[in-house]
Amino acid sequence: MVPHLFCATHDALFSTLPFTHRWRLLLLQPINILAILLTSPFWLFNNRSSVLYVPTRSGKKRCLVYQPPRRHTTGKGETEDLRPLHIDIHGGGFIGGFPEQGARWCSLLSDRTGAVVVSCSYRFAPRYTFPAAHDDIDDVVSWILSHAAELNADPNLLTVGGSSVGGNLALSAAQYLAGQSQAHPSQTAQSYIARAFVGFCPPVNFRLKPQEKPIPPNFPAKDPLSFLVPLFDAYAGSNRTRDWDNPRLNTFVADKGTLPKDMLFVVAGIDILMHEQLAFLERIKEEMGVEGETDRRVEARVWDKGFHGWMELPKMILEKERMEAFEISLKSIRRVHWRYGFDLDKVV
Repeated sequence: MVPHLFCATHDALFSTLPFTHRWRLLLLQPINILAILLTSPFWLFNNRSSVLYVPTRSGKKRCLVYQPPRRHTTGKGETEDLRPLHIDIHGGGFIGGFPEQGARWCSLLSDRTGAVVVSCSYRFAPRYTFPAAHDDIDDVVSWILSHAAELNADPNLLTVGGSSVGGNLALSAAQYLAGQSQAHPSQTAQSYIARAFVGFCPPVNFRLKPQEKPIPPNFPAKDPLSFLVPLFDAYAGSNRTRDWDNPRLNTFVADKGTLPKDMLFVVAGIDILMHEQLAFLERIKEEMGVEGETDRRVEARVWDKGFHGWMELPKMILEKERMEAFEISLKSIRRVHWRYGFDLDKVV
């Protein structure tokens, strides 16, 4: 984790990035350290996860694996049933973050649903721009599915999700798997699909620059992190015109047939991403109505007091609202598990 945490300082001092990015990266470094300190109560003394290094086209990526508590003891010659698999991807504006920051959610998800949860990492901007992080996650997901049995997980019962840009990466991975499934319809490691998605404040439209996105009511008049906007826009904005209609990045234009049939968006009311999330789901619902599609479930739940990143903050901040969001998200995932034949109560 340590080398990943200090990527900002490394790239500021030892890269050929423009100076306008390098000085901002130096200021970003203490913010990254503060983020890890704020989330440390949930992971520092948490023994729920083990470290897994997954090979990708850009080198090994550090992931955390959360195994669910054993619900029963297998006898001689017996094997424990495979568990559902959930892949979670951390946020950080494509410029930071680490798998540990979602430790509370990943632990709770594994405990309450019986799923094997894998939290993934990827390359950062501004050193790496689109599609670097998306390629990394596609590689990680493919490898995990190919080795799911080794993790005691069922690749046929895959759900995905993430916070902030992690949600965008998860939706891209779902599209990648849908494309692979259409190209390889036989039951191989390349023909699995994501059954459901749960995202906390995910961006779905990078066509607009951050400063151009609609500002919701109660948004602060002054953003203390406004000096980081060029970094936040570095990953997607480096080739905005080229990637205008690319659904991997701009999920807003994705064919709904390539997306999970169950999608839940946890939306923050004080977030410049709220408008695009609600507009995206409204578009999907309109298409469902026109086509008479009834086997798809898409939902947005808005927490008016929530702001971007609030789901990962300490308990003294919006804990009641956070637990409401967690419970709704858990219910959504368990509903999908039940639909596809996994009932946690059967192994208690």
